[in-house]
This record gives sequence, structure tokens and C-alpha cells, in this order.
Amino acid sequence: MSDQELLRLKLAELKLEHRDLDDVITRLTERASYDQLQLQRLKKRKLILKDQITRAKAMLHPDIIA
Repeated sequence: MSDQELLRLKLAELKLEHRDLDDVITRLTERASYDQLQLQRLKKRKLILKDQITRAKAMLHPDIIA
């Protein structure tokens, strides 16, 4: 498997985890009472994933300045 293919697979995994976290956060906040600390940790993880997704996309499609 090439580096590009591995990066695409990793990107797909990151996007899936990001989407899943979004669902978990939504369900958690719909409850009458929820653990604020747990919510903060989930949101922090989601932001980390977003940064990783952005970096992976940049590696797949570099912005070459002519």
C-alpha cells in the first residue's frame, strides 16, 4: 500500500471518529443532566481530530504556490 493510500485510510478513520463524536455530544447534551467534564473532554477530542483531519488533507492535496 502506498503512502497516499494509507493517508486516505487514516483520513477516513479520522472523519468517522469525528462524526461519531459529534453524535455522542449531541445525545449527551439532549439529556436533562449530563457530566460537564465529560462533555468538555469530548469536545476537546473533537477539536484535536479536526486538526488532524486538516493536516491529513493538506498532506494529500498540498497547496503549491506557483
